[in-house]
Amino acid sequence: MDELSLIVTVIVVTASGALAPGPLFFAVVAHGVKSGARGGIIFSVGHTIIEFSLVMLLALGLHSVSKEPSVKLIIGVFGGVALLAFGVLQIREMLASKSSQPGEGWITSKNPLLLGLLFTGLNPYFIIWWVFVGVKLILDSLAFSLAGVVLMYVAHVWMDYAWLTAVAYLAKKGTNIVGSRGYRILMVAFALALIYFGIDSLVSS
Repeated sequence: MDELSLIVTVIVVTASGALAPGPLFFAVVAHGVKSGARGGIIFSVGHTIIEFSLVMLLALGLHSVSKEPSVKLIIGVFGGVALLAFGVLQIREMLASKSSQPGEGWITSKNPLLLGLLFTGLNPYFIIWWVFVGVKLILDSLAFSLAGVVLMYVAHVWMDYAWLTAVAYLAKKGTNIVGSRGYRILMVAFALALIYFGIDSLVSS
């Protein structure tokens, strides 16, 4: 896998996680009703502090064993199964979901940086995603050394900033994102991509 292939894979695979509705997403929506795009950016900074730390810890843990065939096999199989599971669950959730956005009273704290830290670090879905799905991307990026991990993370994190900023902006405008048909179609498309990459990972392993 060359650098361009890695970047494309990261963007497609991580888009489903970055755009999926979760605690951080709804916190941004609720806070964004008042703060707008600026709040989304600050939320993203808090999210990045936790996420980048986790990614580098995983990378450092894998660095010395990243070339071992048994490690690649285990991560390839578990990562493939996780991708399939996340893809199927996401399709089921999006086809069934017509949920509306929470009201502005849902978030009481006025510190979006703190909220970004808390809703990232205390989100079990986020931890599970990186440990079972993201770890495969980290292993692939280690083929280019730790600099490859940084490249992989940059290819991922820009989506968090773009998406959370847009979500906060649209929340202030009163736009219901989760309930929109276009959003659900987009998420199903990304879920199908997850299933494809999951099958590819299993076959390759």
